[in-house]
Amino acid sequence: MPLRQLQEWLMRPALDHVCALGPVMRQRRRLLPRAEGVVLEPGVGTGLNLPLYDASRVRHVIGIDPAAPFLDLARQRAEAAPVSVELVRGTAEALPLEDDSVDTVLLTYTGCSIPDLDAALAEFRRVLKPTGRLLLCEHGRAAEPRVARFQDMLNPLWRPLAGGCNLNRDIGAKLREHGFAIEHMENFYLLPRPKSVAWHYFGAARPR
Repeated sequence: MPLRQLQEWLMRPALDHVCALGPVMRQRRRLLPRAEGVVLEPGVGTGLNLPLYDASRVRHVIGIDPAAPFLDLARQRAEAAPVSVELVRGTAEALPLEDDSVDTVLLTYTGCSIPDLDAALAEFRRVLKPTGRLLLCEHGRAAEPRVARFQDMLNPLWRPLAGGCNLNRDIGAKLREHGFAIEHMENFYLLPRPKSVAWHYFGAARPR
């Protein structure tokens, strides 16, 4: 088994556990009812969102992830999902989708670990319909300068240990850089500690 695939198999239970913690799942349950139409979920991971879609609003979900071990578990959850689900092995930076073909892009704890977030955001804007919307719940760069400086210091050590997760990405700024208008954005600490991983972005943006 290639080293990368072995790492993914070893990470799968840890990722599934952390991403299913109570505070994290509460944010997912807040966000998912807002998705509608054809939904693209890049970084679908182990499929934790799949049971949470509203079948009265969502027609089809396309889940994309580069990690085969994660998709194996996502397929099990897709079978019990209330909506039609298509799972594809691929990357957010090169989506196998037509222009203007998606009503909703859903990002939940994905923007931190996409290797080339700039390329991915350009792809999200490409595949979104002009009337579409990007929904997100992400952790990232804190507003407190002291915390942000610590995130910058810690990130080079954190990223290789946490499967490529970055602590210090300013998600709101990245969206604006890539042609999105912020429709709604909440920023808060999900937990009191550790602040370096707890600062959150929760909201929606539309293509300009």
